[in-house]
Order: sequence, then structure tokens, then C-alpha cells
Amino acid sequence: MSLYKIRVADLENILEQDEIDLKSLHSFCFNGVPDCNGFRALCWKLLLGYLSPKKSSWPTKLTKQRELYKQFVKEMVISPGEQDGPECIDHPLSDGPESNWSTFFRDNEVLLQIDKDVRRLCPDISFFQQATEFPCEFVKERERKLHVRVAPTTLSSANVERKGVGMTKINLITKRATESYEAMDAGQEAHWEVVERILFLYAKLNPGQGYVQGMNEIIGPIYYVFASDPHLEYRRYAEADCFFCFTALMGEIRDFFIKTLDESEGGIKGMMAKLSNLLHEQDAEVWERLRDQELYPQYYSFRWLTLLLSQEFPLPDVLRIWDSVFADDKRYDFLIKICCAMILLLREQILENDFANNVKLLQNFPAMDINLVLRKATCLD
Repeated sequence: MSLYKIRVADLENILEQDEIDLKSLHSFCFNGVPDCNGFRALCWKLLLGYLSPKKSSWPTKLTKQRELYKQFVKEMVISPGEQDGPECIDHPLSDGPESNWSTFFRDNEVLLQIDKDVRRLCPDISFFQQATEFPCEFVKERERKLHVRVAPTTLSSANVERKGVGMTKINLITKRATESYEAMDAGQEAHWEVVERILFLYAKLNPGQGYVQGMNEIIGPIYYVFASDPHLEYRRYAEADCFFCFTALMGEIRDFFIKTLDESEGGIKGMMAKLSNLLHEQDAEVWERLRDQELYPQYYSFRWLTLLLSQEFPLPDVLRIWDSVFADDKRYDFLIKICCAMILLLREQILENDFANNVKLLQNFPAMDINLVLRKATCLD
């Protein structure tokens, strides 16, 4: 029997128990989840706390959460004019704080940035441009689709300015980037349109944080895994399940995206300082080379850490990295170890290069066997 088949059998044994041993699951997933039978989707739901170890609780939990998500869509995606009864006196020109229309137009400012970002999600694969099997029942008509609210025919300009958290100002747009994905006709939805809806709802339900550019890169791999599940019933509810798992993950890394928490231990500056300290411990010569060139961690590792390396590797490698990160008890400490391993594996080039070439090297991490990177990270103290 091949090693792969042995690992599949071992995972099946863990998952078939009435109450899953989370310690065994974490230990197994740290070394990678077999890419078959929907294992990764199920394991991530367990690792992110969406499903409890007790399997008997799953049907009730999933039904409840999926109904809740359905309600979110009904209440927050459909335009105010469609929800209001004939007795409603709210008017589109009203700018009062209680006006549904006022909220609608403010939401469009956030939606504009989300729409721009999801139209370019994972461009190396065609998945997000393809049609989902399960378009949302409430927005099948083109007029109800979120992207229509910020289409070029609706808005005519757009420069995004960000201050602290989320979007604070958006002027108008002239035209879309030519490389962005096209929307589907009425009755169909592309996967990127589904992701747009999830992110919009997240922003609505988390006003203290809102949507911050880059969140699309974190939700993309999760949605891809869930929407590719070979089990029809799980695939049918990929949108709702993705929403709650993404929300759980963002609850852990939200400090990365909140500017006021940059200086905190869990903030992004604190994370970059930990990376710098670990590099100094592991290889003082490389650390000194980067210091002498004034090539500070913020020049290259800000994106690595905030986006959980989703932009540095091909999608299959990102999924493998996240298996280990999600399975580690101190998952973001292990993320720092992976980042440090990446630098250490470029040791000879870094010591030879000048500032410009080192910036280019670290900002465009070269193709490398991801298992080599992970083995190196696992060996770091």
C-alpha cells in the first residue's frame, strides 16, 4: 500500500469516530491533508471551529447557520426599495442617519472596492470566472446582483482612500480594469460574484472593521476548497459555510487589518518584529545584511503576514501551507516560522545581492518546493 493510501486510511479512521479526537486531527493535518474526498474542506471546518468534534451536532449546527446566512442575504443584499412596504416614506434623496437609502449609498462605497478586488481573484486559475452550480435564489435577476450597484453605468468615477480601518472615501470610476472578470447573465452567477456577496455581508456585519483590501485574498482559498467539495450537499452550501469559517478566521487575524492595533503584540508591527527577532536568532549574518541594506521587514513581510502567504505561492501550495498553519496550536507563530524559513532558504542570494536585487527577490519569492519550506520551518526553534 502506498504512503498516500495509508495517510488517507489514517484520516478516515480519525474522521469516522463519533467524537473526533482534535489532537489527533491537528497532528495529522499539520503534515498536509490528502487532496481527495472533500477531506480538506471538512478538516478546515473542524480546525477553524465551525464544526464541533461531536458529529451528532453537525446536522443541527449546519442547518441553523445556513438558515441564518440566508436571512442575512435577504435582509442586507436586496435594495431598500424592494424591502420597504408601501407605507414606507423613506426616499432615495434622504440623507438622514435612519434612512435606508442613505445606508445603501454608503454601502456602495465599500462595495466598489470589494467588486474591484474580487474581479481579479486568483487570476492563475479559471475557477472564479466559472459559473456556480448554486446561484443565490434571491439575486438571480441581474438587477439584484451586487455588482450592478457599482457598475460603470451607475457610478462614473473612483479613487479609493483608506484611513485606519476600511474605506473612508470613494470618488467615482471611469472604467473597469480590462483584466477584470465579467459577470454572468441573469439566472447565473460566477464564483467571484458569490465571494463578493460574502465579503459585502462580512463588512455589513462587522462595521468596526469593515472591508479592508486584501481580505479577498484570504477568503479566496477557503471558498475554492468548499465550492470544490465532491459532496453535493456540502458544495450546495459552500457560500454559507465559507462565510462563517472566514468570519472565524478573521476573528483571529483582525488585528492585522486594524491600523490602531499595529503596535500591539498581535498587530502587524508586532508580527514583523517577531519575524525579525527569529531571523536574528537563526542567522545573524543574513539579519545583519538586511539591516545594513536598510531592507526592513515591512518592505517584504507585511504582505506575507497579513495575507497568510496567499500571494507568494500558487494556490495548491497555499492550501498546503494553510493545512499546517490551521493545524498548529500556535498557528501564527508557525506562520512566522514559515516566513523566516523562506528568508533562510535564500541565504546565499541575500548575502550576494545588493539592496535593489534583494528587494526584488523578497517581494517576488522564487518558485520553490513548498515541502522544503515547511520542513525548514518545522525545524526552527
